[in-house]
Amino acid sequence: MTDPDLSAIMSERRQLINLAYRLLGSLADAEDVVQETYARWYALPPEQREAIDVPGAWLTTVASRICLDLLRSARARRERYVGEWIPEPVPDHAEWVGGRPGGTATDPADRVTLDESISMAFLVVLESMTPAERVAFVLHDVFRYPFAEVAQIVGRTPAACRQLASSARRRLRAAEAPATPSARRADLVREFRQAWESNDIEALVGLLDPHATAVADGGGLASALGPLDGSQAIARALVELAEDAPPGLTFLERTVNGQPGLVVQQNGVTGAVLAFDVAGDRISRVWAVRNPEKLRPWTT
Repeated sequence: MTDPDLSAIMSERRQLINLAYRLLGSLADAEDVVQETYARWYALPPEQREAIDVPGAWLTTVASRICLDLLRSARARRERYVGEWIPEPVPDHAEWVGGRPGGTATDPADRVTLDESISMAFLVVLESMTPAERVAFVLHDVFRYPFAEVAQIVGRTPAACRQLASSARRRLRAAEAPATPSARRADLVREFRQAWESNDIEALVGLLDPHATAVADGGGLASALGPLDGSQAIARALVELAEDAPPGLTFLERTVNGQPGLVVQQNGVTGAVLAFDVAGDRISRVWAVRNPEKLRPWTT
């Protein structure tokens, strides 16, 4: 293969990472999928590779099918997972720190593009979909693949894929909160941080919707409270956590999956990443990721 061909193939890496992350909700799994996709490409005999007119389409098809297989087995894996499972949070490009443990800094081409299809609320709804719904919806509605191509990947007719995507849209609409301006979201998270730092239960309750929910993901590797329901229960739990923590606890405002969020550090070590959803003028949902394996992009 000539160097220009190699460059063209590798230029698809970012697209594949973005696709696989949205399909799986795990950056680590997405990286594994892309690695396996390239391994299959280079395992092809040279004459077969040369016969592929659009290598990017071939890579996307293979990566999507690998993701579909993983999603089909995910239910069993999630049943074995300790505690609640939350999608792996990703930081803003400017705050991205490292690649794999012990590796070099992440190449910009590997970074996940942040938009509304990457918010934690969006990913959590994707988790409720069937594997076929999720793949059909993400490929068509997010990445704009025609249903004829989606059908070849999912192994169903274009009409069936259209129905899958429609069902996925209904799930999203049912879970969607009214839009809140990004500046107001940032203000709410800032006020939440200040109230938490001050151990001000009353202020926290005022910022949370009365029916707010909070879920933490420790994966059996870190302590995780919850799920918690109601502003009072959430506020009390947060203040108790802060009061019981050793000295050196800091709260940093960061972009989490394209939305204002918080990073909690103990003496400079990231111990939790919090994502929020907002309904009206209150915080309606809090997701706290504590599993250290999911905090890899947030640690130095």
